[in-house]
Amino acid sequence: METKPLVPKGLDPAWYCLSTLRRREFDKCLDACTELLERNPYDQCVWYIKCRALTMKNWIDDTEMEDEGVAEVLLDQNQLADMPRPGTSLSRPRTTTAANKGNQGIRPTTAGGRPLTGFARPGTSSSHGGIAGRGGTASVEAAFQGGRPGTTRPVTSSGRFVRLGTASMRSEPGGPFIDANKLDFNKYSARQPLAKVLCDYILYHDHMPKRALELAALSTAVCDYGDWWWKARLGKCYYQLGLLRDAERQFKSSLKTQEMVVTYLELGKVYMKLDQPLAALECYEKGTESHPEDTHLLLAMARVHDMLNDMDKSVVYYKKTLQLDSSNIESIACLASNHFYEDHPEIALRLYRRLLQMGVNNTELWNNLGLCCFYASQYDMTLSCFERALALANDENMADIWYNIGQVAIGIGDLGLAYQAFKVAISVDSNQAESFNNLGILELRKGNVDQARTNFQTAAQYAEHMHEPLFNGGLLAFKLGDFQESFTLTTKALEVYPDHAESLELKRQLKQHFTSL
Repeated sequence: METKPLVPKGLDPAWYCLSTLRRREFDKCLDACTELLERNPYDQCVWYIKCRALTMKNWIDDTEMEDEGVAEVLLDQNQLADMPRPGTSLSRPRTTTAANKGNQGIRPTTAGGRPLTGFARPGTSSSHGGIAGRGGTASVEAAFQGGRPGTTRPVTSSGRFVRLGTASMRSEPGGPFIDANKLDFNKYSARQPLAKVLCDYILYHDHMPKRALELAALSTAVCDYGDWWWKARLGKCYYQLGLLRDAERQFKSSLKTQEMVVTYLELGKVYMKLDQPLAALECYEKGTESHPEDTHLLLAMARVHDMLNDMDKSVVYYKKTLQLDSSNIESIACLASNHFYEDHPEIALRLYRRLLQMGVNNTELWNNLGLCCFYASQYDMTLSCFERALALANDENMADIWYNIGQVAIGIGDLGLAYQAFKVAISVDSNQAESFNNLGILELRKGNVDQARTNFQTAAQYAEHMHEPLFNGGLLAFKLGDFQESFTLTTKALEVYPDHAESLELKRQLKQHFTSL
């Protein structure tokens, strides 16, 4: 049976390959290029197109922060200060009781002590230094727990590069397209267009930053150190190899030659990896001077202010981003979340409805809509939104939906429904500390003191970044006459949330009791 030719009759084969590449139909492009290269292996034009197609098929946006692996958490050698000043390090963000500055009593925090934003980004759930000491190194247990303890494995060192690399190096018919270990880079560095395509192929397809670094170093010398692109690639290679100071120098040199937005973003990423958020902000601000209408730089600045608990400034940059790009999903979601925690659920509801109109349809959005409807007193819409959320939910986020249903049930006074919802949440995710904490309170109302104490202890064990189970356990111990345990738990609660008024009052009463003995 005769096979149908991959290239339509009457079309130039190279033009067809280039057309499919521009339309991002990478599989068609690769099949056509492979057929042409079998006829003529020395066709440089087709070789160039196939190399570019393989690179773009495996391309990842590496201007985004990636989740830190176990090795980065435990063996971080880039820490500048053991006890940095508040607001100068991601391990010690700003602390204040103002409602619009990340008050932990109003806005929940992640395991790293950062307030929850309206948008999940890589690296936001990881902890720089962790809770242990708010500036020390994270514990081994915390590093191996992963993002959701009990449900995910920890990220390995350079996790996404290793994972994507093994996926892309599957056995190909006739062997790999390019064997980077056998290439003579001196020959390719003299031919700049081919060298640039080859460098990206080695970085994004083969994931061999060391070999890409050799090619970039030779090509930079050929260009007499005047090409910003090669300097930026050198910085990218150094970053992937963990040589952050060398990467910083290359990115700065690239910016002196040519100011590019992507270079500013990658230089800011280096500073964030070095735990220097203020230097990253300064880098982004310098980038906005030459690119004042670029939304990527404004979003990066808003994210850094979010991580530092400076909500006022982050809101300013999210609004600036929306002035330039009114359909930016991240800005709308973060503004909606900020309005919700500032007790403006009606405004948050309008923003979430805007996301629905833009075509966003997921579990988290319907969950947030249900909460906004409830707190905006639109009770007829609340349960229908949660029903939609449950219909779209999977095992990763279903526990959160049931927890929020339990919160709504407490709000309307249906403690039976609340108890059942929290039990369902725990059955889905046995490590959800929030449900254990609320179950402890409900058990206490029923008079089950021992069960309540067990639930508080479990919640405190699963979520060291939460002050509620620690305070609840301390208050229960105080009422039962166990003052030593009460003092210990209250002290731990104040380490997590130093401005918690109830914990401060309980500690004051305990000190008065101890001094009277």
